[in-house]
Amino acid sequence: MCIDPSQEILFETASPFDTPRKMEDLVTWTHDALRAGELHPLLVIGTFTVRFLAIHPFQDGNGRLSRVVTTLLLLRAGYEYAPFSSLERVIEENKDDYYRTLRRAQSTLDRGEKRLGEWLVFFLRCLGEQVKVLERKVEREQLMAALSALDEALLRLAKEHGRLTVASAVTLTKANRNTVKLHLRQLTEAGRLRLRGAGRGAWYEGA
Repeated sequence: MCIDPSQEILFETASPFDTPRKMEDLVTWTHDALRAGELHPLLVIGTFTVRFLAIHPFQDGNGRLSRVVTTLLLLRAGYEYAPFSSLERVIEENKDDYYRTLRRAQSTLDRGEKRLGEWLVFFLRCLGEQVKVLERKVEREQLMAALSALDEALLRLAKEHGRLTVASAVTLTKANRNTVKLHLRQLTEAGRLRLRGAGRGAWYEGA
């Protein structure tokens, strides 16, 4: 038995006697299904995950291990982005939905799998969010790769002075106030500066 941490509901896991056989069957099915190509690899990987967690082969760490194996399977299926964006973090941010859909899917496994589709939709949505997170990271890096002279000056001034206000940045750079505000906002969004305070009392420091 295993406890769903979000709702404190028990659900059945494989017995120690059945675990080796069930794991061998699952690994064989996953390998054969990916090789045959009749099902989309993401559906195969999502099904592997829910069944692996239903078997619960280890006393602890099954969830974390399932995410590691998911990343490995994604890589083998050609999804080379997988190691560069954290699926673990996406799951953590959607923990309630994760446990709810997982528990519902496990409740009907081997009995028609009526709830499996709900889990697969959630799984695919998490992968989609993982891609979006990586896209945002790439956009920030591209922005920083093309730092203007003003950006470099603002970063240097923030480091030298410890704190940088819009007014002090305008005075020190002689740049237009609106231009300075725009660049400070972009540097903050890119993670290169941190905004402290709000309104007239706002200031920036190096990230």
